[in-house]
Amino acid sequence: MPKRYTNLDNVSTHKTWADFYRWQRERKQKQKDLSYVVPRMEPPQSDRLHKPGGRPQLCWVGHSTFIMQLAGVTIVTDPVWAQRMGTAKRLSAPGIALEDMPPVDVVLISHGHYDHLHIGSLRRLPGDPHVFVPEGLGRLLHRRGFRHVTELSWWHNAEFRGVTLTFVPAQHWTRRTLWDTNTSHWGGWVITSNGAPTIYFAGDSGYFRGFRDIGDRFSIDYALLPIGAYEPEWFMGPQHTTPEEAVQAFLDCRARLFVPMHYGAFRLADDTPKEALDRLWAEWRRRGLEEERLLCLKLGEVIDAAQALTTLSPFDNTFSQTDAVTTEKQQAWPKE
Repeated sequence: MPKRYTNLDNVSTHKTWADFYRWQRERKQKQKDLSYVVPRMEPPQSDRLHKPGGRPQLCWVGHSTFIMQLAGVTIVTDPVWAQRMGTAKRLSAPGIALEDMPPVDVVLISHGHYDHLHIGSLRRLPGDPHVFVPEGLGRLLHRRGFRHVTELSWWHNAEFRGVTLTFVPAQHWTRRTLWDTNTSHWGGWVITSNGAPTIYFAGDSGYFRGFRDIGDRFSIDYALLPIGAYEPEWFMGPQHTTPEEAVQAFLDCRARLFVPMHYGAFRLADDTPKEALDRLWAEWRRRGLEEERLLCLKLGEVIDAAQALTTLSPFDNTFSQTDAVTTEKQQAWPKE
């Protein structure tokens, strides 16, 4: 029998078929405006990716796909250029076309769900990248013919040409077939390198104590956090953060800048990209947080990750239990 992976504190994301049918019945009663399209750079700034000039750079392709360039290493997270997810057409085209990509050195996979691991996109990436995956997922990639694959478990790290890649917890689940539920793990990645900003890519997650654990272990400059696929909250709650919970996660991990992701590309739940962004900004302002610390990237936008940090004033990102999204979730959370 294959190993089955679990969340911290054995938090379950299991849903029954009855739950699923209830969601689908509710969904038919909703009318949603899907006319909003996430802003994009025109033209895309792919030329900057081919000539980084030694500067650390960050680019949002869409959904959970980012391009990072640190210490001369080009990293791609959860590469998905697919035009459909199941029967649903992509809502917005990728910000950087595959044919305009620079050679890729490293791919980081958060988990095995199809909107985070698309084999067709992975095959088409230029270069000969080393793929780092959660424990249990390596066998799938080896079967598909990928040569350079490294599995990591939570809190373990690997080195690649001066860049340290640490696999960190998330609260989620995974499945690619009817028979392989949770037979590989899930998580996020913290990317560090001397002289470069520290980037935390959260992958896909519900709200959990692990955000504070990660903030305790790392001094994070950029937190790339998911804000979409949360509605209905009774169904999606354990596995996807709401925008308000994402703000709390940002405070928990004590990052300097928040870059939202996991919205605008695929309709995985009932919320819309506009709803997610509106709720995010409303919560940000309710908390009295500085607007320049919330960095909503355009699709295909490339930023100088070091320069963006120089304009920020000192920030005391102390966790406030009295202002938490759900205090019930914080009671008696022990360290590992």
